[in-house]
Amino acid sequence: MEQHWNTVREVMTHAVVAVGRDAPFREIVETLQRWKVSALPVLAGDGRVIGVVSEADLLVAQDRDPEHARELTAGAMMSVPAVTVHPDSPTAEAARTMARGHLKRLPVVDAEDRLVGIVSRGDLLRVHLRTDEDLTEQVRFELVATLGPEQAAGVDVRAKEGRITLSGGLPDVTALPVLERLVSAVPGVVDVAIRLTSPA
Repeated sequence: MEQHWNTVREVMTHAVVAVGRDAPFREIVETLQRWKVSALPVLAGDGRVIGVVSEADLLVAQDRDPEHARELTAGAMMSVPAVTVHPDSPTAEAARTMARGHLKRLPVVDAEDRLVGIVSRGDLLRVHLRTDEDLTEQVRFELVATLGPEQAAGVDVRAKEGRITLSGGLPDVTALPVLERLVSAVPGVVDVAIRLTSPA
């Protein structure tokens, strides 16, 4: 199976536009406009993310000191510490972080805080555009991993517009609540209907 869509690594953009701490006001504005983004990671010389400079930061700097704002650098205007996420973080965790901070994107960093990508709201929303075939395949994969191949073989998985229906037979119906939670947690699933029965 090619994509599980569970981690930031699977949805992030690898090519990232960033600026150094010494980037001047004008360079930041031009970079934001050229790449049509609203914020940029600010990097130290070794590639570590040390902050984020946004359109809002530029406007605040300009409002506070209109005469000297254009002399400021990214290091003087950036928001610190940078709110970042790791490639192996769950997509749900990245979404919660964005929602809490009212952020549109997060720099993705490795264990040494070096920039490896960026994840946006749009990237995270892509999980809801998964095909029904892709969802069916992942749900089957999760069922085999949880129930084992023999029990999972008795479960029929159907997907329609992100809604999953499980039907067929299951030896132990006490597992149904666990299965419902398991399937609901698959990124892109919007609803789960369980129509499984156990042998009399």
